[in-house]
This record gives sequence, structure tokens and C-alpha cells, in this order.
Amino acid sequence: MPIEVESPEELGYSTIRYNLAESSVADQSLGALGLTVPDLTLLYGEHRGNGSLRALVAAGTGLGAEDVLITAGAAGALFIVATTLLNSDSHLVVVRPNYATNLETPRAIGCDIAFVDLQFEEGFRLQAERVAEAITSRTRLISITCPHNPTGTTLSPAELRDLALLAASRGCRLLVDETYRELAFDGVLPMAASLGNHVISISSLSKAYGVPGIRIGWIATQDRALRERFLAAKEQISICGSVVDEWIAEQLLMRRDELLRDTLPEMRTRRDLVAAWLRQEDRLEWVRPEGGVVCLPRMKSEPPGGTAAFYERLRDTHGAYVGPGHWFEMPDTYFRLGYGWPTRSALESGLAGISSALRG
Repeated sequence: MPIEVESPEELGYSTIRYNLAESSVADQSLGALGLTVPDLTLLYGEHRGNGSLRALVAAGTGLGAEDVLITAGAAGALFIVATTLLNSDSHLVVVRPNYATNLETPRAIGCDIAFVDLQFEEGFRLQAERVAEAITSRTRLISITCPHNPTGTTLSPAELRDLALLAASRGCRLLVDETYRELAFDGVLPMAASLGNHVISISSLSKAYGVPGIRIGWIATQDRALRERFLAAKEQISICGSVVDEWIAEQLLMRRDELLRDTLPEMRTRRDLVAAWLRQEDRLEWVRPEGGVVCLPRMKSEPPGGTAAFYERLRDTHGAYVGPGHWFEMPDTYFRLGYGWPTRSALESGLAGISSALRG
């Protein structure tokens, strides 16, 4: 999908002054985190991932270390799940808008896909009855993200439980990409995999901790047989993970509360900053996000010259960058705006650039 060639890291960060396209908090460094990598033995590590790291992932969730498989980011986890559970004879129900890994891998496998499209007019709420209507006798998997990327909407604990019950009643699995779980503004949801053996959780350290460069994610499931299948898939892809990456991840999760303590208040402040800007920006409307660090504003009408001209002006004249709607199979009158990655001043400058670019 175009997101891969249009991503800020591919365009070059030096070409973008105000990067509002990122979907994580600001990138961290080893020095800023106070970490010095010790003299590690660079061996093949545990194929499931370091046991102490898996225990830290599971801590406080009701699951154990044995329920966790460490992967190369959430993207690696999603690839493992899709290639393990889906084939050309199966059926997938997936929420949209969504990002490439949740859409392109199932397409490449050739499975039949039913999309549950979230509607702006409904506050991008996931309606359980629409999920139920999309399920068929061939449905193997229901795939959602919560909190949602790119809209920032989320589910209540009761809504999440109802989806798990729905999947169980229809004999299929529920996959929840919960990468933003620890960045929910109104309370952290239970790890979805704790809701039943048929529920699969996927997450990573990339978004909430600002360390996408260490490529640490995980799959969690209480289904022992399924864990073995996921492990077999991982062994064919990478055998094991990086001992350096896993060591860093372990240090971060041992300091989880400390590292996240200031993040949520800061992200609430950033969200309020975006909200104040939008109250003054009569050419845009949005659904206020409930978690994560992204939102999906919508243009009320096409800007001068059309959307392509808007994005070109925004980048070339105003030095700002956002994620156009086609990244998520949406019209380009929508765009993903990330408010967690830039500095506050860069965020404010980028927002001003958007307002200017909308006017031609």
C-alpha cells in the first residue's frame, strides 16, 4: 500500500519540518532512558521470547508468561496470526479504516474479506450488530483495533466483552490489536486475551513507549495449541528475536509505571490543543479521540485545487505532513493527524500549516 512509500521515514525526516503523520509518542534514545547495553551474549534466544520479558508483558492481566509469544513488533504478530489462521477457503471480518498489515496480508493470502466500515456520522463507533451481520459460516477471524488507529475511538469494557461473546457464539476467533491499550484516556481495558481462549491480543512497545526501533511486540492467547502454531510460524520467519531488543524491552517494562506516569497527562494536553485548534478551524470536523495519539479529521469540502494540491502545499510550502486518507482506504478528504510525536511547538506550527494549506 502507498503508506509504505509515503511514510515519513521513507521520505526522509529531514524533508519534513512538522511531522504530524506519526502514530506514536516521541522516539526515545538509550541515553534518555538511562540505558547502557551490557555485554550480552549474542546467541539464539528463547524462541518464545525471554521468559522474564514474557512475564512482564503478562503481569497484572490474568495471563501468564506461557500465554505470551514475543514477535517482531505488532506488524510481525499480525502477519503470524493471519498466515496461521487464514487461507483461500476462509473468511475474515475486519474493521475499516485500518492500516496495511490488517488488510494487505489477508488479501495476499486470498481469503474472503468482509469490511465493517466505521462511519464519521456515528462517531466512528464499532457497532456489534454490524459485526454480527458480516459473520458467515466460513468466518475464521474477527479483527479489530482498540483503541482504534486511525480514529482514536475505543470500546467500553462491556462492549469488548460482548464482542468476545459474539465471536464465541459464532465459533470464530476475535483478534484485538491493542497497541494503544496503555494510552486510553478513560481507563485501561482488560487484555482482550483474558476474555476467553478464542480471543487473541496483539500489542507492542512502539506506540506508548516511543521505541519502534527495537521491534518488540507480542501475541497473547490462552489457547495452548494455537500458541504452538504461532510459535511454529515465528520459527519459520525469524527463529527467535534479538537478545539486545528483548533486553531493552525488559528494562522498559520493569519501569512501566514510571515511564507512563507523565505520558497520559501530556497526551491529554496535546488532544486539548488539537481540540482548541479545531474549534477555530471551520473547514474541518473531527471525532474526539478517546485513546492513542492519533485522530482522523475530515474536510467539510474539497480545498482549492483538490486534495492532492492540499497535501502538496502542506508539505512543500508549509513543511508539514499528515497521513492522507488513502493510507487507510478512505477518501483523501480525511487525514490522520498524530499529536504525540512532535514537540508541542512543532505540533502548533503544523496545525497552523494545515489551516493555511486548506485555504490555498
